[in-house]
Amino acid sequence: MDAATDTRFEDKFVDAGGFRIRYIEEGEGPAVLLFHGASLGSSADVFRRNMGPLAAAGRRVIAFDFPGFGLSSYTEDGSMALKKKVVLAFMDALGLKSAAMVGHSQAGNIAVGIALELPERVSHVIVLGTGSLLPPLDGGAGKLEGKAQARLESRMAKAEPTPDDTRKLLEANLFHHELITDAELKLRHARSVGDNFKAFCARQEMAEAAKAQPKDDKKASVPLWQRLTEMKQPLLMIYGREDRARAADRFAQLRAQQPGLNMHLAEGCKHLVQWDAAELFHRLAVPFLKA
Repeated sequence: MDAATDTRFEDKFVDAGGFRIRYIEEGEGPAVLLFHGASLGSSADVFRRNMGPLAAAGRRVIAFDFPGFGLSSYTEDGSMALKKKVVLAFMDALGLKSAAMVGHSQAGNIAVGIALELPERVSHVIVLGTGSLLPPLDGGAGKLEGKAQARLESRMAKAEPTPDDTRKLLEANLFHHELITDAELKLRHARSVGDNFKAFCARQEMAEAAKAQPKDDKKASVPLWQRLTEMKQPLLMIYGREDRARAADRFAQLRAQQPGLNMHLAEGCKHLVQWDAAELFHRLAVPFLKA
């Protein structure tokens, strides 16, 4: 069955942090929360193909749309602070005192940030393709490739995307293009237009404005990648060898600097790790969550 048309998933809604949050879930047992990234079209649906294997391992697997994404309430605020607030409010609304957290792309920062700030709320952390949790290379090598993705999304903010635009963005993030079925493309495109596109454009404008602001070195915080060894929870990190911004080289650098981290590099995998390397993700995540 195509993950995009799997009828097991019923849209559910709950009020959390002042927003109406849409979520899907499967299974019973200790909770595992799945956080999608910040690209145009991202939503809880990027985890549909992963929920069954994790649920079969005796877990209550829950994926939800952040505000401004999917079918959740509209907002122009795409900040990490708001998203962390929503995660905690969502957990409270569902009566979850603690949960394992899986963060894809930008959302890996959310999982790690909450784990460091409120360790009692987080049992395990899995990071999938979060580039900002890797150290920069000497001389800034790899930044141009990262900026290429930013330029692609910036161009897409000029006009609401066509289905072909949505396919191009997916292809830029996937090694295995055959995974983009007609149903997957239709679902992703539906999550890329209307209020979701409007919110995306607002986030792009805010990001550009933030870049123009002068940086205050005195307020600079320690990057999260330098704080990973402070975490009290088990941490699993999975990256794609073919991901953008020389992720494989930066992965190797982090492994050399912090050899105790549980890190894995997936072959034939770009940025959508949970699609390109689904089998590896499931094989690593199930025993990790049970340990």
